[in-house]
Amino acid sequence: MVKNSRTAILRAQARSQGADTSGRHKRSSWSLPIFASIASLGFVATFMMVPANPVSMVSAAGLPANEVERAEVQSLTVAEGFVNKIDRDKLATKEIVNEPVLPPAPIAPAAGSPDPGTAQAIAQSMLSARGLGADQYSCLVSLWNGESGWNVYAMNPSSGAYGIPQALPGSKMASAGADWATNPATQIAWGLSYIEGRYATPCGAWAYAENNGWY
Repeated sequence: MVKNSRTAILRAQARSQGADTSGRHKRSSWSLPIFASIASLGFVATFMMVPANPVSMVSAAGLPANEVERAEVQSLTVAEGFVNKIDRDKLATKEIVNEPVLPPAPIAPAAGSPDPGTAQAIAQSMLSARGLGADQYSCLVSLWNGESGWNVYAMNPSSGAYGIPQALPGSKMASAGADWATNPATQIAWGLSYIEGRYATPCGAWAYAENNGWY
């Protein structure tokens, strides 16, 4: 009872001095505007710190996005804050074809001028009539040197090939003349026709023989 009376007296004194005796905390009238201003500033600062583009500004290689090589990324589509599509350029490749390196065509040694009336002189005259020059004559000399040594009667004991051009069989040369077995001009005429039909020129026939051992 005494305690309540004392409390009542204290309250009466407080009211007389203008104090709030309701027991509730009274908020200052200026605190609300200040709190609202601080909250607004914090929201604006947070918004400004977030990058406009949600895509990471650092590439996988550790470089800034604007320094990433443009050849790596062709298109970048951003929707609702997520990366939807990244297309990488396909490296343009050009197929390189290495052409086969062919060995240089062999060159027959120069034959020089033949002695008049010999088989080689007859051959040179026939080549000139066909419009072929000294280079083709040299190839022909090298070719038939290896085949028969320009011997009209040369015969291969293994195959039976006969004459200067080593026709197989020798009787094939009858198409050039009935004296095919003894006449160098007949044999040479047949041999040149054979070469022309298969190799085009004496140099073509000689190059083939060099690589294969026969023509």
